Amino acid sequence: MEFRQLKYFLAVAEAGNITKAADRLNITQPPLSQQIILLENELGVQLLQRSKKQVSLTEAGRTLQNRAEQIMDLMKTAVNEVHEAADGLRGKLTVGTITSSGRSLLPEYIQKYHQLYPRVTFDLRQGDTRRVLELLDSGLIEIGLVRLPINETLYNFIPLPNEGMVAVSAPGKYLPKVSDTLPIADFGDIPLLIHRRYEPFVVEYCRNILCLSDDVTPLLIWARLGLGVAIVPESAVNLLQGSPLQVQKISIPALVTTGAVIWRKKFLLSTAAQHFLEMFKFN
Repeated sequence: MEFRQLKYFLAVAEAGNITKAADRLNITQPPLSQQIILLENELGVQLLQRSKKQVSLTEAGRTLQNRAEQIMDLMKTAVNEVHEAADGLRGKLTVGTITSSGRSLLPEYIQKYHQLYPRVTFDLRQGDTRRVLELLDSGLIEIGLVRLPINETLYNFIPLPNEGMVAVSAPGKYLPKVSDTLPIADFGDIPLLIHRRYEPFVVEYCRNILCLSDDVTPLLIWARLGLGVAIVPESAVNLLQGSPLQVQKISIPALVTTGAVIWRKKFLLSTAAQHFLEMFKFN
């Protein structure tokens, strides 16, 4: 059974006359009649009751008409959805993000994107920068939000604004109540909780590192418990919303915390992903 045959059959059923149906289809009557006969032979049933001036549907014909109309509707829907997907109006956007950006930065862009493309769904994955890069390399995501540096020979990127570093502790435990930015050297022998990627910048000034981690969340939890001072990007504080924490801006020489939106070079992005990147390019 061919799609064309269903189209011809529905035209005949609607017109009630093969000649009229042929005119509507812009074909001659003999090939139309031949296609209907081929359809009946393939199904092994009679679909039309024929007379000299008109045709009517048999019970089998009425059943096929109902299903054929559904098939035509599904086909139209499929064609529309394919075009919408090609235009980035429909589909799935796969994004990987470091935890802090997933809580602070990404929701704002997702909200704006969803307003523009409400029929695009999201597949969001979280982890540290190394995990996001693994997801990109495996093709499980198209776009990643990470912290620089990255291998610029492998990835395209759009840098995000620089972000300040803060010290976080239980209230009144380690940090002085001052409004000025504190240099990292002032922390002396205070036990520090730091992300592994910041270790080279911190050990030059502070040797008392209690914990290294690939995830800032446990560092914040330990700081809340009074075990030490967590050194994290400012946006990371939002990971423990509602928790009693004391936060102090600090400066660490040579350390600039910069996030980026990245995607693999030589990798064809979906239109939905391209639209998402445009929001960062023109922000």
